[in-house]
Amino acid sequence: MRPGATLPRSPAPDRVPARDRGDLVVLGVEAALLAAAVAVGAVLNHRGVGLHADAAPLYATWRPHLGWGTPAALLVAAAVLGPGLRWARTARWGPLLCAGYLAAVAWTLALALVDGWSAGLTRRLTPQAEYLREVPGVTDVRGMLAGFTDRILDFQPDSWSTHTAGHPPGALLVFVGLDRVGLGGGTAAALACVLVGASVAVSVPVALGALGAGEAARTVLPFLVLLPGAVWVGASADGVFAGVVAAGLALLAVRGPATALAGGLLLGFALHLSYGFVLVGPLALAVLALRPTRRRGALLAGAAGVATVVAAFALAGFHWWQGYDRVVERYYQGWAADRPYGYWVWANLAALLLSAGPVAGPALRRALLAARAGWRAAARAGIGPSGRAAFAAAGGPGSGGPGSGDGRPLGGLVGHRRLVALASRVRGLGPTVLLPGAAALAVIGADLSGMSKAEVERIWLPFAVWLLVAAAHLPAPARRWWLAGQALTALAVNHLLLTVS
Repeated sequence: MRPGATLPRSPAPDRVPARDRGDLVVLGVEAALLAAAVAVGAVLNHRGVGLHADAAPLYATWRPHLGWGTPAALLVAAAVLGPGLRWARTARWGPLLCAGYLAAVAWTLALALVDGWSAGLTRRLTPQAEYLREVPGVTDVRGMLAGFTDRILDFQPDSWSTHTAGHPPGALLVFVGLDRVGLGGGTAAALACVLVGASVAVSVPVALGALGAGEAARTVLPFLVLLPGAVWVGASADGVFAGVVAAGLALLAVRGPATALAGGLLLGFALHLSYGFVLVGPLALAVLALRPTRRRGALLAGAAGVATVVAAFALAGFHWWQGYDRVVERYYQGWAADRPYGYWVWANLAALLLSAGPVAGPALRRALLAARAGWRAAARAGIGPSGRAAFAAAGGPGSGGPGSGDGRPLGGLVGHRRLVALASRVRGLGPTVLLPGAAALAVIGADLSGMSKAEVERIWLPFAVWLLVAAAHLPAPARRWWLAGQALTALAVNHLLLTVS
């Protein structure tokens, strides 16, 4: 989309009555879930159960405090809730994206500085468990990649540090690359996490605009700016991960084979940032399905991009599946062996609520109700114009293609028609339903896998930002209040707890 262009207008996604007490019921359920997670976590910690999270369900320590980032954070929140929210509805597209990005950077930095410049930023990525501890030892990148898998397991002389061992080598390469261009050290690394992580406030709206949800893009942008998860974007490597994934998906959404190829390259690299990003697959497929044209070409270009990156790492000596196999073993050499699945499988969701914000539940509920209403309407109306066009493209009756005398069995033609009709109906749900739905599916998969016990408030950031797309379904009069709740959540977490990455 051209800088300065006005977003296309799209139908308002809200199909649920604005005065709906169901939102408050869901909010109450969220509060109960969080209270239960905190209470049960406190009891388990008191009994000596190995949660390894002092402020469960968050990986943090209880420490109420203020900082010189406090007034800055309040100022940013007030600006977004006041003129920013109004401006998002009327501003030109290019200036809006620029302002949104700068506001997201300011919000993230302000939250980090509540803990102070040193504790909040410069020393966040320098502990022994972090990537920066390994950077000085990487003198031969190709040699590092070839021997990476052999150093994943713990209790050997050259074992990787915790975060390096728990991720593919792409994560370490990010910080090695910064060091090679003269941006080494904790300060540069932390600022890189902030600057890349804040780009989700651009990438997600760009994707929505490209998929025809212009009004939704404008509605969602302020929620991405005041993202409670910004507490962990500044500063952890997961901020970089969220930015890379969002940019890759946005490039898949934008028209053109070159952008789809670039999106595939970014998503292929994302696979080498975190093993869990195989779960980005549903989001990528949803984006491709929602593209208005050239879906097959975009799929092929995107797949080629992913395959290129995977092949490049393999040729350099790192094989993704071998690394994952070792990581599962390393995972249970550490705290995961102590952390009880029976607690974290549901307490993880409470941690996610503090990262995505309280708006997540009510927004997803409204998206689900909108999906049900849209599905029923489509069923009552039969196949609409888009479905008929799809039939014609696939060779439906009257198209001169299959089914018009080419000998295809009638049963096969009917089955093909049903498949096309189903695909058309699914696409008709729109990006404000499919994208958060795909993100929720990824979260459920990660949660049930048992490979995400605790610390998901930062690990699931790449999915949390897409859950917020469902906020487009909130009634306009209530959006300011929900946005204020998002800001208050971030401020409360950052001022009551000392978070660690």
